[in-house]
Amino acid sequence: MSEYVRNYYDSAPEREWERLETGLSRIEFASTLRLIEKYFPSSGAICDIGCGPGRYAIELARRGYRVTLCDLSEKLLERAERAFASEGTTADRFFQGDALDLGVFEVESFDAVLLLGPLYHLIERDDRSRALSEMIRILKPGGRAIIAFLNSWGLLRSGVVDFPKRFRNPAFLRSMLGEQAFEDHELSGFTECHWSNPDIASEEIQDAGLRIISRAGAQGFLGGMARLFEALRKDEPEAYENVLEFAAETSELPQFRDTTDHVHFVVER
Repeated sequence: MSEYVRNYYDSAPEREWERLETGLSRIEFASTLRLIEKYFPSSGAICDIGCGPGRYAIELARRGYRVTLCDLSEKLLERAERAFASEGTTADRFFQGDALDLGVFEVESFDAVLLLGPLYHLIERDDRSRALSEMIRILKPGGRAIIAFLNSWGLLRSGVVDFPKRFRNPAFLRSMLGEQAFEDHELSGFTECHWSNPDIASEEIQDAGLRIISRAGAQGFLGGMARLFEALRKDEPEAYENVLEFAAETSELPQFRDTTDHVHFVVER
């Protein structure tokens, strides 16, 4: 994974810590925790690859899991360590490393894995396949993982607000049905990234040898409605909380799961 990605995340660790507390990211957080509760074992060792500042890892530690945090960004890991220390919570390990090389971890050493960011920063399919292979290597037989992809079908909706100038090009607009890779700050200031649709992502996952158990749209039925959701928070706070909870609860429904920016696959080795 490139220095460009590392520098992007090193530049603003607090932004990443706060991200899951705002907007549609709150639904992403809630829906992912729901998938963990539904599909992960009730105890055991979990590796959070691409852990960021540790928001998920802390929640897992609170629930009694043994957690290992791995991220490319030194600054994000430092933020995670501070968060754990402030709560008096412990982790098995904080490791700065790349999803393409998890050789520091023993074979079949984790009961479950989170891989919620790295795959959409890997431009080449060979690299994504390598990251999946590394994840499989450290996962116990029968172990489960949640894997995130950027979803072009959902970005087609949110792009109307987030990057409308790109839709001046009809070829780009039509390309949103498939996959794209960007190696520059071309999308709302985001770093280099790759997106694909759920069909293409499913193929990559199955080619790696994983069984897909379920998939969910991380933002639920609110995909593409970030500004409306924020307005609801200001105008109808009680309704806002109810809608947030219901969006997470229904994120696996077929009519919602394929139309959000992030699609999360629950898989089993």
